Amino acid sequence: MDKPSTLLVHFDKGSAAMANEIKADLEGSDVAAKVEAMKRAVMLLLNGETLPTLFITIVRYVLPSEDHTIQKLLLLYLEIIDKRDAAGRVLPEMILICQNLRNNLQHPNEYIRGVTLRFLCRLSEPEVLEPLVPSILENLEHRHHFIRRHALSAISAIYRLPQGDQLIPDAPELVERALASEQDASARRNAFVMLCLCGTERAVAYLLSNAERVMEWPDLLQMAAVDLIRKVCRPPNRADKGRYIKIIFSLRSSPSTAVLYECAGAIVSLSSAPTAVRAAAETYCQLLSSQSDNNVRLILLDRLNELHTSHRDVMVDVVMDVLRALASPNLDVKRKVLDLVLDLLTPRNVEEVVLYLKKEVVKTQSGELEKGGEYRQMLVQAIHACAVEYPEVAGSVVHLLMDFLGDTNVAAAVDVVLFVREIIETNPKLCVSMIQRLSDTFYQIRASRVCSIALWILGEYSLSLSEVESAIATIKQCLGDLPFFTISEEGETTDSSKPAQLVVNSVTVSSRRPVVLADGTYATQSAATEAISTPSVTPGSLALTLNLRSLILSGDFFLAAVVACTLTKLVLRLEEVQPSKVEANKACTGALLVMTSILQLGLSSYLPQPIDNDSYDRIVLCVRLLCNTGDDVRRIWLQSCRQSFAKMLAEKQFRETEEMRAKAQISHAQPDDLIDFYHLKSRKGMSQLELEDEVQDDLKAATGGFTKETDDANRLNRILQLTGFGDPVYAEAFVTVHHYDIVLDVTIVNRTKETLQNLCLELATMGDLKLVDRPQNYTLAPESSKQVRANIKVSSTETGVIFGNIVYETSNVMERSVVVLNDIHIDIMDYISPATCADVTFRNMWAEFEWENKVAVNTVIQDEKKFLNHVIKSTNMKCLTPLSALDGECGYIAANLYAKSVFGEDALVNISIEKQVDGKLSGYIRIRSKTQGIALSLGDKITLKQKGGS
Repeated sequence: MDKPSTLLVHFDKGSAAMANEIKADLEGSDVAAKVEAMKRAVMLLLNGETLPTLFITIVRYVLPSEDHTIQKLLLLYLEIIDKRDAAGRVLPEMILICQNLRNNLQHPNEYIRGVTLRFLCRLSEPEVLEPLVPSILENLEHRHHFIRRHALSAISAIYRLPQGDQLIPDAPELVERALASEQDASARRNAFVMLCLCGTERAVAYLLSNAERVMEWPDLLQMAAVDLIRKVCRPPNRADKGRYIKIIFSLRSSPSTAVLYECAGAIVSLSSAPTAVRAAAETYCQLLSSQSDNNVRLILLDRLNELHTSHRDVMVDVVMDVLRALASPNLDVKRKVLDLVLDLLTPRNVEEVVLYLKKEVVKTQSGELEKGGEYRQMLVQAIHACAVEYPEVAGSVVHLLMDFLGDTNVAAAVDVVLFVREIIETNPKLCVSMIQRLSDTFYQIRASRVCSIALWILGEYSLSLSEVESAIATIKQCLGDLPFFTISEEGETTDSSKPAQLVVNSVTVSSRRPVVLADGTYATQSAATEAISTPSVTPGSLALTLNLRSLILSGDFFLAAVVACTLTKLVLRLEEVQPSKVEANKACTGALLVMTSILQLGLSSYLPQPIDNDSYDRIVLCVRLLCNTGDDVRRIWLQSCRQSFAKMLAEKQFRETEEMRAKAQISHAQPDDLIDFYHLKSRKGMSQLELEDEVQDDLKAATGGFTKETDDANRLNRILQLTGFGDPVYAEAFVTVHHYDIVLDVTIVNRTKETLQNLCLELATMGDLKLVDRPQNYTLAPESSKQVRANIKVSSTETGVIFGNIVYETSNVMERSVVVLNDIHIDIMDYISPATCADVTFRNMWAEFEWENKVAVNTVIQDEKKFLNHVIKSTNMKCLTPLSALDGECGYIAANLYAKSVFGEDALVNISIEKQVDGKLSGYIRIRSKTQGIALSLGDKITLKQKGGS
């Protein structure tokens, strides 16, 4: 017999002296001392102490006590102690407590009666319960509902024992009569649950006879009714499903949110008809808008997501109801809502969705929302996804989003400019207005990366004469006056103690420093950070308009190279669209002046860091191109870049389509599956919901929707042998890993001809694993087996080890025998799953994460792509690098892998390998994560697996 489950609380081990102190306190007359002594005794028992000499003392000195606290502790003590000997017989001492329990069941105090009845629910010894049955049944008619409630629970627990039908043979009939006359909600619920468990037909009859009054029932009873309907409507007992579904539908108007939630789940489990699924979705949406707890909202969104996977067409109708959950201040809820809504987009609802998201973006401008910048970034990404899938809606939002190019949240501004770049390519009708708007708002951009992308857009999509001229003027205006700094000999120009002032309504903020010229003379070097302005412009507002100048003067020469490339493209295009050669040459001269000024600044000593070689070479190349341009070069600069970008977008779309196809569930019907033809069935007496359900069942049967294929080979791989075949006790474990829990189903077989007594499976863990259950002792008959379950909690993705042994006693040998078990290694692969993220997000996480594990490549595989696929398969990660980037035979490969653990941890992997002259691969696999555990564990896994060829 299994022992009752108890709570394991840490407590110091007892000793003989402590047992004597407890005994002395129990024998005294001080009630407070008795209470403390009983508490210490209970704590010792919970921690494995037996205290065999204490029982008689408690019977003599504690049983007669009238104190309620002592009586409560007494019942707890009686629940914990062993009531059987090694042979499985009830201890004779247990008979001593029967009279006390009978007296308690007849006690004039309602509390004593109630707690005693509740205690009897946890007794499993028929010998102790049999003399108490008449007293229990008498309490069914007690005037106080507290006693009747627990009497019904006690009858239910006793009747469900292996010999319960002999102790109370007419229990269902008695409970049914009590239910008919009972008025207390909890007592009615206990009676109804007892009938559901032990007399299902009586419970069904009671439910159907009161079908019209179910709405008047208390919520506890309504919940029990929903559970009963779920139980009786399981296949193949689905004949009266229509009657039960009507009851469920009537309960959807219950004021209890718990009942509504259970009703929605029951509707989906009972019927797949569109009407039923729509009703369940509407109920979930109703709860989503009425509940304020974020955990509840996340659970409801999970349920809606489950409906979306199997009933997408129905879920499309409730998209706007789901969107209302964006009113929640929690970002996790908002993120889940947006992810769900984006999967439910159709041409019919996309305009409404985008309009709603547009209103939410406007709300973020007020600054009242907490974490408004992050929320705005999520909205921008959602609108981006909508516009990519349905380009016709881009025009209604793109101009609004372009106002956020200068957002202080750089990530949100980057998302906006990437959105603009993609829309301007996929939606040519908006090109002219977007270029004009970008030119007008370019001065607001503060981030270097956003400036770079915006400059690329201006260079590629400014096609007409007016657009090109406007783009060139915008860039020059944001650069300010040239040169960026001046060198003047002392005494020849201006006084070094006075800042140089520009003329004609100009504002200049200069910084000066002394420098030594090539000839050894002293000079003053100054760099102006402001430029010409109108009379109404102040120095503060002017600094906001010269974004390119301030970024370049801060040492950002990559942006300076982008400026040079953009001007080069604009000048080359101007030469094509400008009929006047004079104007074209003038623009070319201006561009060359900008580039030479940048080079002069980069090579000077004004900035702490000089220009890097890559940027220098890039700017010099632009200068040479403008001085001598050929047709081939012109075609490359003006056409090839856009063609490559269009190809990248097409490949991205193709990759997303392939991922969606891979996610789609493909089910096949077996050749011998039975198909019922809907049109040949009798429809007499069937409701519309039942008719729809029949159609859905037929469709599922035809497409294999009811077929659940189980991978038996994979299940066998989960069985681990713990002992040898020659050991007296054979044990094997089936390991199930589910998120934060590991469940070990251990099968123990007694291979001897003797009875094994006090057999105990003792387990211990190493790593971030925690054993939940306390080991229990069992008695195992000769050549019999026992199933033992152990639960283990996981708190991180570090690789853990479970080890232990089996201890038992036999009648022939006085000493305890020990069988050592094989170790169980918990694989990190059970906790991580492939995931995807944007390149920008990957780079940000790579720069942010501090833990890195660098693994050298050491493998017998000689093909770099084959090795990459082997690492992906071994680590259960997803390759973020597109396949097109991995094409070709160049002798080296670089790829990024990404996965996410069940604990929300991110695992980043970069593989950089090349083929040596001798054909072997060399390089490194770098792993980064936020925590040390996943980086080390993943590194160990790669080191172990990378040598394999399969």
